[in-house]
Amino acid sequence: MKATVTAHARYIVSEIDPRLYGSFIEHLGRAVYTGIYEPGHATADEHGMRRDVIDLVRELNVPIVRYPGGNFVSAYNWEDGVGPKEQRPVRLDLAWHTSESNEVGLHEFADWCSSVGTEMMMAVNLGSRGLDEARNLLEYTNHPGGSYWSDMRIQNGRTEPFDIKLWCLGNEMDGPWQIGHKTADEYGRLAHETAKAMRAFDKSLELVVCGSSNAKMATYPSWEATVLDHTYNEVDYISLHMYFDNKAGDTANYLAQSQKLDDYIVSVAGVIDFIKAKKRSSKTVYISFDEWNVWYHSAEQDKKILGGAEGWPFAPPLLEDIYNFEDVLQVGLILNTFIRRSNVVRIACLAQLVNVIAPIMTEPNGAAWRQTTFYPYLFASLYGRGRALDLSVDSPTYSASAVGEVPSLDVSAVHDTETGHVAFFIVNRSDAPVRAEFSIEGFGETAPVIVDHQVMTHADLRAVNSAAHPDNVVPKRGEGARIDGSRLSADFAGYSYQMIRIKV
Repeated sequence: MKATVTAHARYIVSEIDPRLYGSFIEHLGRAVYTGIYEPGHATADEHGMRRDVIDLVRELNVPIVRYPGGNFVSAYNWEDGVGPKEQRPVRLDLAWHTSESNEVGLHEFADWCSSVGTEMMMAVNLGSRGLDEARNLLEYTNHPGGSYWSDMRIQNGRTEPFDIKLWCLGNEMDGPWQIGHKTADEYGRLAHETAKAMRAFDKSLELVVCGSSNAKMATYPSWEATVLDHTYNEVDYISLHMYFDNKAGDTANYLAQSQKLDDYIVSVAGVIDFIKAKKRSSKTVYISFDEWNVWYHSAEQDKKILGGAEGWPFAPPLLEDIYNFEDVLQVGLILNTFIRRSNVVRIACLAQLVNVIAPIMTEPNGAAWRQTTFYPYLFASLYGRGRALDLSVDSPTYSASAVGEVPSLDVSAVHDTETGHVAFFIVNRSDAPVRAEFSIEGFGETAPVIVDHQVMTHADLRAVNSAAHPDNVVPKRGEGARIDGSRLSADFAGYSYQMIRIKV
């Protein structure tokens, strides 16, 4: 089978916001405790943070990390996580039926963010609490001093403000499972008033209002319309969440799910445009896709842990999906979708970063390693910064019963004008090989040169990495790609992920 791709320097989707490659750490399972934080570990730094994990996160160059939840935030008192550790209370986490020691709180997480070179995306509790908690937390984190909450921060050892700029106004407030679940009108009014109060402190803050938890919610997409009707002029982003699974064991349908993701984004973008027109606004609200990932491998294990646990366990191994090679393809498809819709999706957060449905896994008092999905996330984060190109792609298709015909070859491309590189991210989601011809146009008279070609394939779609075999599924140097003048040609094996970078 053959495909053609045309990339032209002047055909641009958008300048990509680097925060498209963000991630997420929630106080859930082992994300924090024995994930990023383990004071007794051989690699622990002076703050008790695992240096082996820090090194892996730095490798990914993660621009933002959402914190502290997730469902956890909707019953979280941030004050429990500040001050002397020996005085912090142990609380019961209603979201995940576990215990929270509060050994790690705002100060510790902010220090960890500095050590990995990322910014914090802070979520406030609009479930069990509300406006007052949000304004107090904002004063604590961002005011220089001379007020009650900022002086408390200084007393707790941090003289300079944290200066957090990006804030989530709650989490999944449309979900009946959420502590403090609200109707769209109830949440919209609360979010509007909270945003107003936060902007009274600092007009330059970036605020994210809750959209639908997924496109299957009974309230979708009227939830978006109602919430934005209340909040449009006070917020900058509306959040979307989506998780992907292959519980049916149907690879063709599984790898077609990114079509539903694309439909979800386009539909919510349409709602944004509708409310913008209704309000006669010159402002554009964008999408923050601040939870996305593959999530299904750990479902049975999670039922046993929570169903069989006596009391409220501390940091149990919840949501520890072990990702396989098939999931590499899915993550590559999701990232490609975000790149192609980067004019609308400005922020995205892989949920999550360590142990909990994560690209990085750890053993308590043991090793840390890269899961299979680490690599497509790595390549997109490192080389997907710049201008997303509006490609013309003519690909063979296959039929998926869930969505109909889908292209076998899924392609995105990013032009980094500073370095003069174009990175192509290509997923062949069919089982048949495809030969593709790329026409590279408008980048100047000098012929392009291939500078890197990475390929991920495996004979077993269910192959995984582990502590004992961390390099079972890894990228390898590609062979066979050729450039003749302004034309690039390459072969893409069935079920393969590839990245080709060229100098233009």
